Amino acid sequence: MKKLFPLFLFLVLGTSVSAQKTPLELTDFFDLEFVSDPQISPDGKKVIYVRNFKDIMTDSNHSNLWIVNADGSQNRPLTSGNQTDISPRWSPDGSKIVFLSNMQDEKMKLFLMWMDTRETFPLTNTSQSPGNVSWSHKGDQVAFTMFVPEQEESIIQLPQKPEGAKWNEAPIYIDELNYRGDGSGYLKAGNDQIFVLSTDGGTPRQLTTAEENLGAPAWSEDNTKLYFSANLHEDADLEPNNSEIYELEIASGEMKTLTTRVGPDSSPKVSPKGDLIAFTGYDDEYLGYQMSELYVMEPDGSNIRHLSTDFDRDIENIQWDGKGRGLYFHYNDHGKTKIGHIDLKGNTEVVADNLGGLSLGRPYNAAAFSVSKDGTLAYTLGTPEHPADLAIKEGRNVERITALNDDLFSYRELGNVEEITWKSSFDQREIQGWLVTPPDFDPNKKYPFILEIHGGPFASYGSVFSAEVQAFAAAGYVVLYSNPRGSSGYGAEFGNLIHHNYPNQDYDDLMSGVDAVIEKGFVDEENLFVTGGSGGGVLTAWIIGKTDRFSAAVVAKPVINWYSFVLYADNPAFFTKYWFPAKPWEDPEHYMERSPISYVGNITTPTMLLTGEEDYRTPIAESEQFYTALKLEGVEAAMVRIPGASHGIANKPSNLIAKVAAILAWFEKYKE
Repeated sequence: MKKLFPLFLFLVLGTSVSAQKTPLELTDFFDLEFVSDPQISPDGKKVIYVRNFKDIMTDSNHSNLWIVNADGSQNRPLTSGNQTDISPRWSPDGSKIVFLSNMQDEKMKLFLMWMDTRETFPLTNTSQSPGNVSWSHKGDQVAFTMFVPEQEESIIQLPQKPEGAKWNEAPIYIDELNYRGDGSGYLKAGNDQIFVLSTDGGTPRQLTTAEENLGAPAWSEDNTKLYFSANLHEDADLEPNNSEIYELEIASGEMKTLTTRVGPDSSPKVSPKGDLIAFTGYDDEYLGYQMSELYVMEPDGSNIRHLSTDFDRDIENIQWDGKGRGLYFHYNDHGKTKIGHIDLKGNTEVVADNLGGLSLGRPYNAAAFSVSKDGTLAYTLGTPEHPADLAIKEGRNVERITALNDDLFSYRELGNVEEITWKSSFDQREIQGWLVTPPDFDPNKKYPFILEIHGGPFASYGSVFSAEVQAFAAAGYVVLYSNPRGSSGYGAEFGNLIHHNYPNQDYDDLMSGVDAVIEKGFVDEENLFVTGGSGGGVLTAWIIGKTDRFSAAVVAKPVINWYSFVLYADNPAFFTKYWFPAKPWEDPEHYMERSPISYVGNITTPTMLLTGEEDYRTPIAESEQFYTALKLEGVEAAMVRIPGASHGIANKPSNLIAKVAAILAWFEKYKE
């Protein structure tokens, strides 16, 4: 017994310790996993999904493919290792899949896997990575897009340097309107073209030589044509939203334009019988917020019908049902992502909800799903309690298949997330938000408070997991995040309340939310803080120019000066055309009235600026302007630059941790 007693004591104490949960820590971000891109087999019996994970030693994001039966049994990996495996796609007969992977080297290749033996074979070994792959209906070919470089031309001719001389690299000559992209850097000459390839192997055959990027190809029912979307107009740079649907005859390479209206037509999907093509788009009215609608047409482009005339939400990810009688799609509605079905008469119904969980950092609505021929659905299930897991709906039965983070959450306690609504002080519109309280929350105590604001601005937060918000709650803060006017998921009218009027009354929506939380009695009014990124950074800077009630602010990746922003962000023709009534020099007053820099003289709030050094969506010069202006005004200010980070910042897990750590450090510095 003496020998057994220490082991018995250890087991008892170990059980006691493991039962005691502790708040989330920043290094736990490396342990978070999530499901993405679930692909159900054509017969509805199996699902392949992407399992995403992180490596703390190399500060990298990885993913493998897993497969599970539709009843949840035999959940096991198809691939393994610290690599990136993405975009699995079933062959029409379900006997094979193709997917992209860098399993052999750093190069992303298109692989074929036979499902009976699990053997894999690289179909491509090209210098560029394939993308947007689709199977022919016979299963003997795949079509895909791939970037084709072009020779960069320069009018600058340098004299020949002397032998052995060391000169600087040749100057870079740029003559394109769009010359850099966020996450891509300075763009190389070339475009995405369409290729076809036999699944027996061989050399990909390039079908197109277009002067603009081409979208994902979809096969005709007889396998002789491909359909795709692109903006091939001569003024494509100046009219970025004017894409069309095109038909490409594979044998001849001949292209035919199927749509002609002004506006974006995209995502063509051919019906099972091949008698209709569905696509999304809208008639362009040059509004800030324009909802994606659903249309169908004959394969020759005739008889275009608008199916979603009575559906006041954005339609995304359209997929035909097995009988060709309608389409499934997903959409955001009041902070929730749902799957809908619409028939060919325009009648809609909700078939699943609680999708989400693809945005680990902030609580954005983002989701994915697929549907089998018999209507079985596989989708990403997301709630405030966990990132995306796999769910399957068969008939009326919904089953959660995975619980990837149960190991982490077995010893980490999360903050509680509660939906709340309030009336805006501006016009009494109802605004939706979510209140997150710290672990071990006591409503009789007073807590410091953070208002966290989403970007976009035409985007939405929702009832989904957020590592950032949970980290704030773990540090002892009550957090409010919300969807002020302009947010998507509430209809066209609500979204366009900020058309040519952003930021403005969304300030009143947010401040009314702060007041509603304070009325609950557990917020310390002497310790109010505010932060947000991108559009949320705009609003944070705007707020501190309007009020001094916040103890400190962190303005992340903001726009501070609209005049400068629209001229060197990565899509200038879009921003000047859709977000403003005129170009900056034509109406400078309008630009400056909506620029936070105009109100810097009012600011007394200690303010931190935080931006990725390679952000080309809201370039870091915006932050630098604001930082310098604050310093000149004698306001306590700091600037945090995230090396190597683009607008998304979290291209490396440690960048997300650094962002949260910086925000918390600044707030702690000014917390009383």
